[in-house]
Amino acid sequence: MKIYTERLEANVVQENVAVIELTFDTRQKSRFRATLFDGHEIGADLPRTGILRHGSFIATPQGDVLRVDAKPEKLMKIEANNSFDSLKAAYHLGNRHVPLMLTPTALYFEPDHVLAEMIIGLGLTVEETLHPFEPESGAYAQHQHDHRLSPIKALHHVSH
Repeated sequence: MKIYTERLEANVVQENVAVIELTFDTRQKSRFRATLFDGHEIGADLPRTGILRHGSFIATPQGDVLRVDAKPEKLMKIEANNSFDSLKAAYHLGNRHVPLMLTPTALYFEPDHVLAEMIIGLGLTVEETLHPFEPESGAYAQHQHDHRLSPIKALHHVSH
C-alpha cells in the first residue's frame, strides 16, 4: 500500500496524475485509508496543516502524486426566492456553527432534520441531494503557503 505523506502546491504538479474522490469528513483528517478507482488501497499520514480542498495534491516520498477531489455526498440543499432569505438562512446556520457551503444559487449543509425544519420554518426550500461538499473555511482559518520546495516538490518542479 502506498502511503502519502506530503501536501504539494498545485503549481509544481505534473498534468495527468491519478485522482481520488474523498468526502469532506475524510478530507479533514491527516491520517486515513482510501481506495482508488482501480481498487488499489492507499494510506495518508499528512502534516496537520488543514483540510484537503478540492483539487489538492498529495505525494508519497517516492514521488507518486494524487489529486484529491471532493466526492459527491448526501447533503441538504437550501434554495431561496431572494438573496435576503439566503442570507437569513446562512446567518441562522452559522450561528449554530454548522459547516456550510455557499454558492450563488444555493446553500449546502450536512443532513440534519432539526436544522432542515428550522430552515423550512423560515420559509425556504430544503431538499436532499448528492453534491461535493466544500464548506467555507471561516474568517480565522490559517492559509499557510510554504514556498520552499521539498525534495519531491523540487523533482516535480524540475520536470516541467
